Amino acid sequence: MLSHLTRRGFVAASTAGLALPSAMRGAQAKPDADPVAFFLVGDTHFLANKENTAKLDDRSADVTRRLVDTLNKLPGTEVPKSAGGGTVLAPRGVIHAGDCIDTGDKANEKMQETEWAAFADAYGLTGRDGQLKVPVYEVHGNHDSPRGDGLAVRKIIARNKTRPGVVNVSKTGVHYSWDWGGVHFINLGIVVGQVESVTRRRRYSPLGSLEFLVSDLRDKVGTSGKPVVITHHVDMLRYAQPLPVEDTKAVGMEWDPADVKGFYEAIKGYTIAAILYGHTHARNVYRWNGTNKTAKDGIPTFNVDNSSHFASQAQAFFYFEIRGDGLTVREYQTTDAWETGSWSPQVWTAPVTAIR
Repeated sequence: MLSHLTRRGFVAASTAGLALPSAMRGAQAKPDADPVAFFLVGDTHFLANKENTAKLDDRSADVTRRLVDTLNKLPGTEVPKSAGGGTVLAPRGVIHAGDCIDTGDKANEKMQETEWAAFADAYGLTGRDGQLKVPVYEVHGNHDSPRGDGLAVRKIIARNKTRPGVVNVSKTGVHYSWDWGGVHFINLGIVVGQVESVTRRRRYSPLGSLEFLVSDLRDKVGTSGKPVVITHHVDMLRYAQPLPVEDTKAVGMEWDPADVKGFYEAIKGYTIAAILYGHTHARNVYRWNGTNKTAKDGIPTFNVDNSSHFASQAQAFFYFEIRGDGLTVREYQTTDAWETGSWSPQVWTAPVTAIR
């Protein structure tokens, strides 16, 4: 999986507390006084045993279980000064940036059934029906269902009917939004698209996510200045580029550049507190201004590392706090598949302001 920066590479390239130093343009938004805290995980890749498809692969079973145990144990614990200090607040929930399971892009539905059952058992839905003690809000990734017609997407559609706090669901049933305190959250699946003016085939079906985003922002946010957090699976920078002349080149891309442009145009003028995604199996934190280069001014963007991939000892997830008009983000990581874990020695902060 192509990535922008490895965890080690980013630590060397940034300074603690200053990875997002620039104030964004626009008027300050004022969320509710109560802080909104949550975790972001991604790329858990629950994997079934290939020889005994009714059973989870032992590596996957161990690392996914230990991740959930870690998420449950962190609230109330102290954050070291090297990561900004303070205490981990009670999270409103866990957002999952996709690739919940591993084989949704393959033909073996028995493996998918085992993987999804294990995901549902570990994460539950409401915080009372699984091992995780808080609600979960997942999107689907390319390993879940690249064309949007697989088991994982069908399960997400069903889960959205009883997911806690949901205030809006797309026509397809896949995309949805909710509020935590004074912050609005929108989950948009694998990619955001598609613009009506470009009719070529998309490699990954967006399932009407752009249409839902536009209508949700209009109807649920409007001119309120309410901060918004958006989650999807695939990264933007590689595909935020001038539209290829040849349609065939765009068709092969994971995210059509025309749709990336349409995504940015749709969110300009709103108070986007953060964009969240996974997919790259590496942490990357930057500001995005709609181009394929990181920006001095732009939307705070957080690419979460793989959080419990069966093939990796190194994993990580983010802890977010939105408090008043500020965003604070820390990373919790492991080098031994969650046998142990520790805070990465840095903190990212940014004001919550509108993008013009």
